[in-house]
Amino acid sequence: MEAPPSPRIDRPVMYQRWSNTTFLHWRYPSALVQTLVPDHLTVETFDGTAWVGLVPFLMEDVRSPGLPVLPWVSRFPETNLRTYVRDRDGRAGVYFFSLDAGRLPATLGGRAGFGLAYYWSDMSVRVDAGLWRYRCRRIWPGPEAHCDAEVKVGLALTEQERDELTYFLTARFRLFSKLAGQPVTAEVEHPPWPLHHGEVLELDQSLLRAASLPEPGHDPLVHVSPGVPTRIGMWRPH
Repeated sequence: MEAPPSPRIDRPVMYQRWSNTTFLHWRYPSALVQTLVPDHLTVETFDGTAWVGLVPFLMEDVRSPGLPVLPWVSRFPETNLRTYVRDRDGRAGVYFFSLDAGRLPATLGGRAGFGLAYYWSDMSVRVDAGLWRYRCRRIWPGPEAHCDAEVKVGLALTEQERDELTYFLTARFRLFSKLAGQPVTAEVEHPPWPLHHGEVLELDQSLLRAASLPEPGHDPLVHVSPGVPTRIGMWRPH
């Protein structure tokens, strides 16, 4: 199965690289998840259920057009908690319950400039011989939350293993948020994810509970990727 095509962002407002990315996904009842997303969005389901993703990664090469990559500001860990939705026009995308970032400027900028639920956290990402370790301790604002994960990177997915569900969970090119109380959306351009199998060796987290989601009661579906470069488009009303 071929990857869905990415949009082309001719005038990006931000460049980023999402590196050493782990996708952990659980099934949830769609009616439950629907109560946690804004009224103008409808939870998108696959095989009759909603999916919630916990995605830790390393944000790198962050910069605005015309500006250089800076040593400290442009590189930091991030972990987002998300689900998949459609707007009233039927456009598919991502809704974030939370985004923990390891830099206070990124947290403030994400909240003020993009209306996203960013949190400042003490975080780290360690990469060692196919073993990726993530650490997150939320600092501000509340509620308190944490996430410790250790993931073993496996073999690359074959073309036959890249099925419809894989693309449903990973090939996402639109974000939804609210800015100054108004619904907004932005597109993201990136190449297909180079995906690998992954095995969770350790997972201790409270991000689901902090977002008012119950513990899933089953193991996550795991995908890992060395990462992709991205081009972020301007927010627009929807």
